Amino acid sequence: MACRIVCRLWFLSCRQIESVTGLRAGDIFKTLQRDLSDERRLVDQIYFSKATTRREMLRAASFLMSGSALAGFMPHALLAGAQAAAAGKAQTPSPASPADPVEQMKAQMAGVPLQTLKLRDNIQMLYGPGGNMVVLDGPDGKILVDSSFASVAPKVKRALDEISDTPFKMLINTHWHFDHTDGNVAMHQFGATILAHENTRKRLSTPQVTEFFNMHFPPSPAEALPRQTFTDSFKLYFDKEEISLAHFSPAHTDSDIYVHYQTSNVLHMGDTLFGGMYPFFDSSTGGKIDGMIAAATRGISLADDSTKIVPGHGPAGDKAALTKYRDMLVAIRDRIKKQKDAGKTLKEVIAAKPTADFDAAWGAGFLMPDAFVTLVYTTLQSDVPKL
Repeated sequence: MACRIVCRLWFLSCRQIESVTGLRAGDIFKTLQRDLSDERRLVDQIYFSKATTRREMLRAASFLMSGSALAGFMPHALLAGAQAAAAGKAQTPSPASPADPVEQMKAQMAGVPLQTLKLRDNIQMLYGPGGNMVVLDGPDGKILVDSSFASVAPKVKRALDEISDTPFKMLINTHWHFDHTDGNVAMHQFGATILAHENTRKRLSTPQVTEFFNMHFPPSPAEALPRQTFTDSFKLYFDKEEISLAHFSPAHTDSDIYVHYQTSNVLHMGDTLFGGMYPFFDSSTGGKIDGMIAAATRGISLADDSTKIVPGHGPAGDKAALTKYRDMLVAIRDRIKKQKDAGKTLKEVIAAKPTADFDAAWGAGFLMPDAFVTLVYTTLQSDVPKL
């Protein structure tokens, strides 16, 4: 089953890349050899050369379908959007179809295992499908951060019930993206009041387009919308936990917040942090590389050497890991900006490999190196004066 899922996702990606852009899939996604023309060989070498057991194949499938949960479907729109941006052209939106990848992903998430990691005695991380979730549990009840996909809701409910029999009181959304909010309706039906930044409610209330991937999202149903919102910061006192929520300046989106469990010294950064991989930021809803850097810097200022830091995707880390992530973003941003300001084209910047010394540590995740360079380049403002 895992093999069929991975093959299906990868084959679709290859066909989309090659038919729309003329580029080989290997130019964006990491390959083990340069001249691979057979898609079956790509799948075998990329995902299964080291995956010899069923469990390892399931992990490969989970990797494709978790994270931002879009890797198998995004390359077509990613490259088309990047090329259009580099050429100064706007893409023509395409209506949803019966084969809408967003709906396909929502359904497929049901097959991805949901796992639990204990961070503190009263705080656990739920991870696997969609964005990383965090559960705070105590005598007053439970608070959950982010809701993953609607198809995962039964697993989330089971996980909450297994933690304890205290009531589910509140859901906090770190931002508007569907891999963090698609389960909102179910969580509301389970009894939770939804809290988020006001921009999350605005985004969920209206049609949205993530232009870089040409992905279209209709307004969410009323039950999915946050009932309580804030603009700058918000404080919660729940059981013995003091929880600080605050808005980041536009980073991954314009709706990002962090959730800081100050008593327990745990920090959820949402999608301003991708653990161990190059991040995505959504420029169509305010995201930008400078904001990602600023968000990481702010997270560093909130942490100490004992802080457990939860990313939107990827493994939990600490202050040292967040600092390395911030420094990587700064270095790559500066290199790409210098070349763009000098008049280099996107193709020339990609060929210069500005991420090369970081790729071993960061380039095997959601966005491959050339895709990340494309994202940064096409969203950076150049300092070259216009004639």
